[in-house]
Amino acid sequence: MTRWPPRTVIRRAAGLRTMESALIRTGLGPVAGVDEAGRGACAGPLVVAACILGPKPHRALAGLDDSKKLTERAREELFPAIQRLAHAWCIVEIPAPEVDALGVHVANIEGMRRAVAGLSMSPGYVLTDGFRVPGLPVPSLPVIGGDASAACIAAASVLAKVSRDRTMVALDADLPGYGFAGHKGYSTAVHTAALAELGPTHEHRMSYANVRAALLPAARAGEMYTAAMGAG
Repeated sequence: MTRWPPRTVIRRAAGLRTMESALIRTGLGPVAGVDEAGRGACAGPLVVAACILGPKPHRALAGLDDSKKLTERAREELFPAIQRLAHAWCIVEIPAPEVDALGVHVANIEGMRRAVAGLSMSPGYVLTDGFRVPGLPVPSLPVIGGDASAACIAAASVLAKVSRDRTMVALDADLPGYGFAGHKGYSTAVHTAALAELGPTHEHRMSYANVRAALLPAARAGEMYTAAMGAG
């Protein structure tokens, strides 16, 4: 049975630590936060991170927020600080073929389970960003806008975002022409144009509509070539 935190002690005025503090005070800690990066991208891995912060705030983590609201420089500065100061953290990558096989939502849930299981210490409670994650070994609570509401989720979002960005920059060197370093594999106009010209790579998610659409011209060209060869 899910154990819900006492609503009467949760006051948003206390900032990002409110929810974690409430859970810890009622004996439900340590609290892990879980978040992902790359759910909406059509290329590259889905990256999920879990993080358990210490019970007290640290000056080096004062800038924690939703990773999408932070500058790249701020994320890069927070990344090693989180890894150094967190009681436990784990980063998991779900590669594009597995995202295709499972579907992005199921892959996201599976990634969150793996990230929590990979923590070096067992949490007493898990806060997830936005939706319920069944199958976790401890009680959990979905938090809408969690990466802007709970420090542990914000820390996980930074770990996931920086890790995925670094992976995409590395892929840009291996697979030039798609702009992976610039827009990280999202379905921008630049990426769509590159897909149309170059076709998908093994790092693209073939289950995504825009990637499938890019496959059609190549398939039709192949059919026309086969037909021409047969007629000759």
